[in-house]
Amino acid sequence: MQAEKARLQAADDGSVPWREWGPYLAERAWGTVREDYSSGGTAWDYFPHDHARSRAYRWNEDGLAGICDDKQWFCFALAFWNGRDPILKERLFGLTGPEGNHGEDVKEYWWYLDSTPTHSWMRWRYHYQQAAYPYCDLVDVNRARGREDPEYELVDTGVFDDNRYWAITADYAKAGPRDLCIVIKAENRGPREETLHVLPHLWFRNTWAWGLADHGDFPAVRGEGSRLIGEHRFTGRIVLSGDGEPTPLACDNESNAARLWDVPGRSHYPKDGINDHVVHGAQTVSPNCSGTKAALHYVLTVPPGQTGEIRLRLTSDLAEDAGGLADHADHADHADHADRADPAAGPYDLGPGFEAVVAARRAEADEFFAELTPASCTADEALVLRQAVAGLLWSKQYYHYNAARWLKGDPYFPAGEDRGHGRNARWWHLSARDVIAMPDAWEYPWFAAWDLAFHAVALARVDPAFAKQQLELLLEGWYLHSCGQIPAYEWNFDDDNPPVHAWAALQVFHLDGARDFAFLKRVFRKLLMNFTWWVNHADSDGDNVFEGGFLGLDNIGPFDRDHGVPPGTFLQQSDGTAWMAMYSLNMMEMALILARQDSTYDDLVPKFYEHFALIAEAAYRIGLWSEQDGFFYDVLQVPGTGLVPVRVRSVVGLLPLAAATSVPTSSLRSITPLVNRVRWYRTNRPEYAELLGGDDTRSGDRRLLAMVGPDRLPRLLTRMLDEREFLSGHGLRALSREHHDHPFSLTVGGNRYTLEYEPGESRTVMFGGNSNWRGPVWFPVNYMLIDALDRYHQFFGDNWRIPFPAPDGTPATLRQIANDIAHRLVSLFLKDADGRRPVFGDVKLFQHDPAWHDLIPFHEYFHGDTGAGLGASHQTGWTALVVNLILRKQESRPPSE
Repeated sequence: MQAEKARLQAADDGSVPWREWGPYLAERAWGTVREDYSSGGTAWDYFPHDHARSRAYRWNEDGLAGICDDKQWFCFALAFWNGRDPILKERLFGLTGPEGNHGEDVKEYWWYLDSTPTHSWMRWRYHYQQAAYPYCDLVDVNRARGREDPEYELVDTGVFDDNRYWAITADYAKAGPRDLCIVIKAENRGPREETLHVLPHLWFRNTWAWGLADHGDFPAVRGEGSRLIGEHRFTGRIVLSGDGEPTPLACDNESNAARLWDVPGRSHYPKDGINDHVVHGAQTVSPNCSGTKAALHYVLTVPPGQTGEIRLRLTSDLAEDAGGLADHADHADHADHADRADPAAGPYDLGPGFEAVVAARRAEADEFFAELTPASCTADEALVLRQAVAGLLWSKQYYHYNAARWLKGDPYFPAGEDRGHGRNARWWHLSARDVIAMPDAWEYPWFAAWDLAFHAVALARVDPAFAKQQLELLLEGWYLHSCGQIPAYEWNFDDDNPPVHAWAALQVFHLDGARDFAFLKRVFRKLLMNFTWWVNHADSDGDNVFEGGFLGLDNIGPFDRDHGVPPGTFLQQSDGTAWMAMYSLNMMEMALILARQDSTYDDLVPKFYEHFALIAEAAYRIGLWSEQDGFFYDVLQVPGTGLVPVRVRSVVGLLPLAAATSVPTSSLRSITPLVNRVRWYRTNRPEYAELLGGDDTRSGDRRLLAMVGPDRLPRLLTRMLDEREFLSGHGLRALSREHHDHPFSLTVGGNRYTLEYEPGESRTVMFGGNSNWRGPVWFPVNYMLIDALDRYHQFFGDNWRIPFPAPDGTPATLRQIANDIAHRLVSLFLKDADGRRPVFGDVKLFQHDPAWHDLIPFHEYFHGDTGAGLGASHQTGWTALVVNLILRKQESRPPSE
């Protein structure tokens, strides 16, 4: 068996804890809800970046290229100093929501270049300027710019001119589950000799400051020569060994209360002691080199064009025989690897045994990705695929949040009067201590429910067990509300994210070989609660047309669909209704699959079959579909006026396409309760025939169940596939380009609401203003619409064709169209005929400098006309779906039941 797959198997069966150590350390913990103890919920102001070096966190830690265990008892990360910065570079800097002219925005350049699923091999890259970091310049210029202006980026400040920067690479190779070999290389890209301070840190998360009965024991870390030795009752002995002759430094992971609040603190050598000692020469480190936070201080002087190197090894005495456990899985199934570490060399070896581990893990990673990558892929596609997987895996973070304890307030600072009735007060039961795939490790260092569903679909390609665990996680009792609601995201658990968990579970089930019925059964049972919550919560009139608020699409409408609907009106949502129709079909498909194994699921098939029919029929009855335009719109109920269509052509009106599936007629006939129910509908409610697989929706042995039937499908697809509307060179836009020349306007109650096509950064402050659904390309909805085309093609086959691009292109099958849209999305990251990558936009450094050109960012969304990356720059959560789109090249058909 392939070495990495053997490790995955050992991790899955619990025999070897290969996933226990990983890149689970956040890149930002300051400015998060968990650290916010203000009465007004002003997280960015309460714990700003300026406090981060001096203030102990309550819930988690952050750092550069960080590693920790899956409970984050210990942490390892890198810090750097170029001799000119006002502070150590211990964490990435960026602007908060109020500071950036387009919202939250990181101002650094780093990349995840490699990772295997067990993190047996990882590579991280960072470009660190040699001039002083322009903190004030970035804040002042961006604050002065308006929403019509572009963001002022780090590259715009000139600090990378003449290549005056360090190209820093960190490689991680596991000799065992708790034995990590680390190589740090710093290349001086500048024209002159430069000095770089490198400080690998080892510290313990501050769990003792809460005063809890079971957290009273203080851990300790001390420096001895070129080693840092940590002692913790849960981790045992942790040792960081370094080559050469570094200087060990130590302080305490405690707040510098004197600096922050002008009161005495708990430690004479608080958290920023190492920073102040290195940068200012202050006597702020422990004289006996002991505390709860420590670093090995290296000083590298490197000529231009040369590279300095540091070797480190991080080990735990829980690694048993310091080598035998390390290769347990490999020896069992991969004994022919002779280039592995020699256990006799011991866990502190930094010589030949160390080199053997690094070489072996790199080779095994190459082997893993060679098998994953289709032979038809180009070298550039293979590069994008590998970096997308790396980003997806590096974005796994330790997430700790006990809502009840948080609502009570910090034990050392008084809580605001309204704290117990503010944000997330209804979620007192939520108690999380888990590793979760985050949307973006800096801009979104917390889980988001619908993001996580897409992460799981991408993760299923490389680590199916972890993908399934992630989907089940938010359905556990310590997340799922007793009413059945899934928490949306940290800023407001009460918000309604689209109900895509069932869809994702089916995707993961099929991608994993359609054999893990136990997983599907567990998810299905818990989703029954969530489905019921949606029916009761988002269909207030009981008319089977759903509201649901903004549903993750932020500012896509002319008004805030969650809280800014015109006074006295009521919004019936096309996307909310489509999501629920899709949810019904997903649950029906699950029940059909499980009914083959267990007849007790038979009764649930007609339940969801009927739910779908009622929802789909109601959408047409209430007027969400415009026969005149051949499109779905939201409908506003206005007193005295009636139903007013909100005639915005957006992805809201395309999402009904996702409510579609085709199933074998034989499967439907095998469920007796379903046969009886269908017979009743055909006799008593013939108007449901098209929605419920009537004669005109039958092809061979398959029946089509779809919110958009064969008669309406060509009309809706003509809109979607028109390059003057939704179809761009890089995927489907979220808003039709028709609104560029024809902005939408609606007057209700004397107020005028407008919307126009905005292909780039948002010009509205709605939902914080740092995301925009008014024209850019977004991966999640593109992926779902591609999946919908696959489902329709599965029913219609190759004989059903429509012009592509619409309306006058060459007739193409729906599968060919799906593949073409997938290719357009993948091309965002690929070099075009001129060698340009669209994702880089017009940034000359990224487009033309070979040292930057193959380092791929995975953005939150993309410019609707040019494809330039926008929003969060490391959204390798749902944008990692590019992995699945690249892998389509080896698959002729979508997964089927």
